[in-house]
Amino acid sequence: MDGDFDVLIVGAGLSGVGMACHLGMKCPDKSYAILEARGAIGGTWDLFRYPGIRSDSDMYTLGYVFRPWTEAKAIADGPSIRAYVERTAADHGVPPHIRFGHRVTRADWSSAEARWTVEAEHEGAMSRFTCRFLVMGSGYYDYAEGHRPRFEGEKTFAGRIVHPQFWPEDLDWADKKVVVIGSGATAVTLVPEMAKTAAHVTMLQRSPSYVVSRPSVDGIAERLKRLLPATAAYRLTRLKNVALQMVFFRLARSRPAKVKAKMIEMVGDELGPGFDVGTHFTPRYNPWDQRVCLVPDGDLFAALRDGGASVETGEIDRFTAGGVRLKSGRELAADVIVTATGLKISLMGGAELAVDGRVQDLSRTLAYKAIMFGGIPNFAFIFGYTNASWTLKADLAADYVCRLIRHIDRKGHRSATPVAGSDVKPVPFLDFSSGYVQRALDRLPKQGDRPPWRLKQNYAFDAATLKWGRIEDGALRFA
Repeated sequence: MDGDFDVLIVGAGLSGVGMACHLGMKCPDKSYAILEARGAIGGTWDLFRYPGIRSDSDMYTLGYVFRPWTEAKAIADGPSIRAYVERTAADHGVPPHIRFGHRVTRADWSSAEARWTVEAEHEGAMSRFTCRFLVMGSGYYDYAEGHRPRFEGEKTFAGRIVHPQFWPEDLDWADKKVVVIGSGATAVTLVPEMAKTAAHVTMLQRSPSYVVSRPSVDGIAERLKRLLPATAAYRLTRLKNVALQMVFFRLARSRPAKVKAKMIEMVGDELGPGFDVGTHFTPRYNPWDQRVCLVPDGDLFAALRDGGASVETGEIDRFTAGGVRLKSGRELAADVIVTATGLKISLMGGAELAVDGRVQDLSRTLAYKAIMFGGIPNFAFIFGYTNASWTLKADLAADYVCRLIRHIDRKGHRSATPVAGSDVKPVPFLDFSSGYVQRALDRLPKQGDRPPWRLKQNYAFDAATLKWGRIEDGALRFA
């Protein structure tokens, strides 16, 4: 064995570092280690290096509840977010606990020993660790492979084809024609950034997404910073933005037609009367059936108005030597093609999860409070919100795990296992029509039709339940 700990955390990104900080503050007597497959802190914000990478949530809610965001830009770039995570980790003494280069391949719970045995590949050999409680903070997508559909004629294309998840450092797009395939947050980020130096950038989408402009600097937050201490200003801004997110989401669900019309009207105001908003910025679905794309300071709209970028809506027929041919017959010239075609979901990063030697199929489990899984003891998975900032739920989940660990100790238990009654009916884990979710529905766990098995996607409800609700709620079985 390479180490025995009270808690093992998998992943040193936003979620894993946050979990470690919460443990240090709320369970200071517990030993822990973080197993990180890569060689650096940051997770998503260290992996993705494509031009202009930024958050699609404001940093007053994407930031940790215990660590104020003090920079002016609320919609921050990737390097700033990575530096924020690194500074937070350093200030809370996390780095010495991280084992870099350890890719977890299997975790097996022993009921007899009330211990997890975790296996991880490290420098060609297998390392083994044991722990009382296992926390997955590794995110929900595959770091090794993005979603990359294959197009007919790719081998005939004379230029370069790149995927944003694996951006080549030597790529030069200055004065070149670029086609970005996609309409999500990555494409919306890439197009205005590449348009600064490219000859022209075309965003090629099969269907439009909702796109909303928002100032990169929060004026109210900046005024609060001048009037109040940093922590108080941060908390007030965080509460304001959480409230706005919840109101917007509820309006989108209760009055989708009105919200849709308003959002499309706002795009029309940005682009002017001569732009075909009906074709290029009117989605087929209702707001928040998929995540809304954020455009800081309207940079995408500015690129479209200036002529440095354009939008084409249609289906791809094939790649040609000089670009992309659409089924309509139109051909888009390109020297560089960027396939911003999405993520591939992988909840455990390919690792096996077993209980007493029996491999668990997570798609057949029910998620408990969107943190634990039915039938799996002393295990938590940090899964953030899809309709708001990821870290809002990650902070609540980490706080709950600490509460649960303290409760187990106080009561003299060895383990806690969620167990669903036969009357709980399974339903899809995520009510989201995004392609990356739909492609993975058969591999995702289910949720139940009632609490605590129901994912509310509501910060106020989750805060009340996870921070102050009863631990012993009848669904958790203690041994």
